[in-house]
Amino acid sequence: MKTILILRHAKSDWGDPSLADFDRPLSKRGLNDAPRMGKALLSAEQIPDRIISSPARRAKQTAKLVAEACGYKESIQWEDGFYGAGSADLIAALKQLPPEVERGMLIGHNPTMEETVASLCTTSAGISPWGNVDGSDFSITVPTSGLACLEVNIDDWTKLNPGIAILKWFVIPRLLKAIQ
Repeated sequence: MKTILILRHAKSDWGDPSLADFDRPLSKRGLNDAPRMGKALLSAEQIPDRIISSPARRAKQTAKLVAEACGYKESIQWEDGFYGAGSADLIAALKQLPPEVERGMLIGHNPTMEETVASLCTTSAGISPWGNVDGSDFSITVPTSGLACLEVNIDDWTKLNPGIAILKWFVIPRLLKAIQ
């Protein structure tokens, strides 16, 4: 069994219009939400074995804050292709993980994060692992700092394909604030 954690970067700051999109930092809210999500991973005993992140400034800041808060000790893998990537690119990155990695985490941008969750949880025929046969595709809205946990019944990442994951849980910072 493999676990995939998919995290959209935390809230970014739009205050400096002279910055390129790639260079936007986290806002005050984002600087608070990212460690909150890391603490949630620690509390749930879901510390990733590998974190792969977009190198955009807001994603990098998110990855570093989450890693620190959850106690992740390894190097973060910066994937240049994650900025502007599609879900197929993120799935391809997961397929390259070594078999000893049990829990992989992706940190990136929308709409790609939403598309990746939907792609992994839905077959091309629109049949979800829950038996939804009405032809509708699974979709999910992932706000900033939204974190999805998916499980896949595989022993090797090379066997990962769209439509075979189960969404185990999904949490957003607002929910964590409400229950703390």
